[in-house]
Amino acid sequence: MLIRIRSRDGLERLEIPNPNITISQLKTLIQTHLNVPIHSQTLSTNQTLLISKTPQQFTDMSNPDTLISSLGIAHGSMVFLSYEGERTVAGPAVRLSARKKMTMDDLIAKQMRIVRQESANCEMVSFDRDAANGFQAYVNNTLAFAVKRGGFMYGTVDEEAGKVNVDFIYEPPQHGTESSLILLRDTEEEKLVEGIALGLGMRKVGFIFTQSVGQGKTDYTLSNREVLQAVEVQSESDLKEWVTVLVKLEVNEEGGADVHFEAFQMSDLCVKLFKEDWDKGD
Repeated sequence: MLIRIRSRDGLERLEIPNPNITISQLKTLIQTHLNVPIHSQTLSTNQTLLISKTPQQFTDMSNPDTLISSLGIAHGSMVFLSYEGERTVAGPAVRLSARKKMTMDDLIAKQMRIVRQESANCEMVSFDRDAANGFQAYVNNTLAFAVKRGGFMYGTVDEEAGKVNVDFIYEPPQHGTESSLILLRDTEEEKLVEGIALGLGMRKVGFIFTQSVGQGKTDYTLSNREVLQAVEVQSESDLKEWVTVLVKLEVNEEGGADVHFEAFQMSDLCVKLFKEDWDKGD
């Protein structure tokens, strides 16, 4: 089975050979495959571990003899990892076939052709003025675009026109730095938000996040980490018009600063690649 490991480095997947292994065995697998020494690891099913200054207070996975199945950890579960020091994130593993020969059919089956999506699923995004201003004002006036901020957009969809209307933005508990955004999602709170939106005739229509001013020194539009996070949340929805909105601060011709909203969509192929585990983390 596969479980997801969330750390300050992002989301990684770990293959577990036996669902009834102990926490001690899980830590050994993390050391082997994710290059984090056992003595440096603190594990928990509580996402606040990632922003805590005292990770030792998280004891739900401190007993090395506890079976992970007894904690409700199963295929697809998320485990949070905090560790001291630095590490080298492992690259994709190369698996050699036990067979000496590979047929052309075998080779074709292992290939994925990357092609450009010619037509967008969403042609236009329209924001409620107060919703957009409320989001950017906090990031601009309070955070000064020094760290990243994100949220989920709710509104309506005009399927015939291919248009998304954003009426409000829900900002979940989170921890942002100059280069990363960790969403500390609360399932029960999100259910309440979904219920309120449903009562208003709305639904979740996309993901919005900011780039810090420190990122302005780079040449990319979206970093690999931002693409992975955007496609991860998009893959949770069955809405083909789902949109991702980037908010950033740019210097104008007069030397002042303007806030820009830019809308994107992760392509259908991008979502397919993520769901089929073709990505290899950050």
